[in-house]
Amino acid sequence: MNKEIESSKYPGQILMSEEISAKLPPLYSGESKGLEAKAYVKYFTPDSNWTWYASEFDGEDIFFGLVSGFEIELGYFSLRELQEVRGPMGLPIERDLHFQQATLAELLSKHKND
Repeated sequence: MNKEIESSKYPGQILMSEEISAKLPPLYSGESKGLEAKAYVKYFTPDSNWTWYASEFDGEDIFFGLVSGFEIELGYFSLRELQEVRGPMGLPIERDLHFQQATLAELLSKHKND
């Protein structure tokens, strides 16, 4: 784990911890579940409309889940990139501390209706 990220003053800026990593299933383990696989963590840009929901993690850098940005799609995204990217006002990506697990189908429906 990146100790600099874990020692952040604001808990929402801790994008990954051992606790979060432990709750995410391994990459490719949810393929048989399809859209019924659950997302366990939500990341977002506080200064734009991008959101990432992670349902699987390789334990190092790569997530699989739902991404809502220019398009709404299932795909892979990188923890390293989430840690480096800044929104239009220069704000870092944050983790939603109040996110409740939901299926990818529920999240897909929610974002299509927004």
